[in-house]
Amino acid sequence: MPKKATPLTDIQVKSAKPKEKAYKLADGGGMYLEVMPTGTKHWRMKFNQASGKESRLSFGQYPEISLLKAREKRQEARAMTSEGIDPAQAKRIAKFKSTTASANTFEAIARAWHTNKLNSWQARTAANVLHRLEKDVFPLIGRYPIAEIKAPIMLDVLRQIERRGAFDMAKRQGQVCGQIFRFAIAEGKAEIDPVPSLRGALKATAKGHHAAITPDELPDFIRAFETIEGKMYAPTRIMFRLMMLTFVRTSELTTTEWTEIDLDNESWVIPWQRMKMGKKKLNPRKVDHHVFLPRQGWEMLRELKQHTGNNKYLFPNLRDHEKPATNFGILAAVKRMGYSGKMTGHGFRSLAMGVIKERLGYRHEVVDRQLSHASGDAYGEAYDRALFLDERKVMMQQYADYLYAATSGNVILGKFGKWA
Repeated sequence: MPKKATPLTDIQVKSAKPKEKAYKLADGGGMYLEVMPTGTKHWRMKFNQASGKESRLSFGQYPEISLLKAREKRQEARAMTSEGIDPAQAKRIAKFKSTTASANTFEAIARAWHTNKLNSWQARTAANVLHRLEKDVFPLIGRYPIAEIKAPIMLDVLRQIERRGAFDMAKRQGQVCGQIFRFAIAEGKAEIDPVPSLRGALKATAKGHHAAITPDELPDFIRAFETIEGKMYAPTRIMFRLMMLTFVRTSELTTTEWTEIDLDNESWVIPWQRMKMGKKKLNPRKVDHHVFLPRQGWEMLRELKQHTGNNKYLFPNLRDHEKPATNFGILAAVKRMGYSGKMTGHGFRSLAMGVIKERLGYRHEVVDRQLSHASGDAYGEAYDRALFLDERKVMMQQYADYLYAATSGNVILGKFGKWA
């Protein structure tokens, strides 16, 4: 009959010194402390598999695993063997599940989804999406297996965003998370998308558009501009007026280079690569945009040439002329005019759409091409290159003339284009 081992003491374990060869200190029940020549100490246990074959189980190193903790692990292993379970195999299975769960956390899946989308996003969009996830979502559910995240958990995440008043952001984050769940389902990492179940549980947000005045408010708006234009920096005044006359996007106006302007032939064509739809990574709209300046606009550009003609951009940055200006000057002017919250740079586009359709009687699709909106049909590009070009040129001159006459109902030619 084998001799029963005397249980170890904490002092024995702590004071065990390394020798030239590894040696063992038995604690009983098959468990022992193995002391290596390097000085490291490992808890191990001998046990017999169901087949009768002897095997070993490792519990970890001392002092990370104390004598008491090692004995608890021994007790768990003995309980498994008494039920015919191989504790070594059970340990391997638990480790696999843990590794799998770690690879399938919400954050891990979200980052894989984000990487998968990179080819279809602009760099700025990709950075913003990831930043919002890292700020609003990952700290709350990032470490949880995505398959275990149900509707109540997802609702709590979005409601925490709502609590800071960011209702629209909560809605957008829900949409992003829904895409991540659907990606996980396609990858076999989850079975359901809980986001649709939240419909009606979040606070409703009013659908809004960029602030913009109506055609009826245009006369007062122009008069308000005339009261401040004399104190404005010349390029800023011209930028503001060109926004009214052309209603291009602010980013398209501020980044326009002089190489795109042909003053002699009065031609301004923005390359498709600079247009919003042309910047798409997938299926960009490869149609150059004809701005069609009216005669008043060409007078402004000739004036602007005297101020910034030696620079790359029509509107160079005041601090670094190698960079374009921002739309801050337009927003500052709107604020000084008393229209903060009522009008934006993008609002000029909405204003023009209203005036040209309601007051000048043009068809929606003609105005849409001048706004550089996608046509939505297979022949849109052909229309943009051919059918509407002449009509748009006339339309833009009529729109400019309407602006000149808008202040009092009488034609005010010269006043709108006169420099202070």
